[in-house]
Amino acid sequence: MNLQTLLFFLVILPVMIIGMSIGLLLNLIDPSGNLFYPMTAWWGRFAARILGIKVEVTGQERYDNKKAYLIVSNHAGMADIPLILGAIRLNLRFVAKEELGRIPIFGWALKGAGYVLIKRGQNREALQSLLDAANRIREGKSIHIFPEGTRSEDGRLLPFKRGAFMIAWKSGAPVLPVTIVGSNLITPKKSLKIRKGKIRVIIGDPIDPTSFSNIEELQQAAYDVISKNLEKHSQAA
Repeated sequence: MNLQTLLFFLVILPVMIIGMSIGLLLNLIDPSGNLFYPMTAWWGRFAARILGIKVEVTGQERYDNKKAYLIVSNHAGMADIPLILGAIRLNLRFVAKEELGRIPIFGWALKGAGYVLIKRGQNREALQSLLDAANRIREGKSIHIFPEGTRSEDGRLLPFKRGAFMIAWKSGAPVLPVTIVGSNLITPKKSLKIRKGKIRVIIGDPIDPTSFSNIEELQQAAYDVISKNLEKHSQAA
């Protein structure tokens, strides 16, 4: 176990647990969860600094932080979630696995803040979760989802799932494609080891879902942007 991994268990994790406990109280004061988000954004930046992860963000000017978006990104490391929370300046909620909602304190805080907990698979409950996410966007909250559905083991982009883009299709919200480069080297899949390093976050131009005739075309457009940026910036790394 290296220093970064020890720092995660001894510093980052306890701070997160304390923060989630405070979040429970904040969600009682403000059921919209809007007081909870700034705290999670701070935690994301704090975690990166403590662990020695340098985050380089390009494209902040491409979105309006007063609007709501469906944010989609590739997923190659456990660092991706705090990274997105700290880097994207939007009132943000994640689509997360239903199992996370069962964790005491942590899951309660996520539910109270309006995070969308989804059951995997093609069923009515999964569909309802996607519709709930669309409703969050209509309320003015941006939603993030990993359209690959799981982490890539080697950093290469996996196929996107159609359901993710139903959120934009139903809500009419623009899709903000975000490419993450290098996170697979920081927190490799199937390993608890955390390494120092540099992660690049490339924010693409918003994609208007109304300019496509079906969900599949929208899905392909987002995939193309992230795929091209991943190839371009991985070669430059």
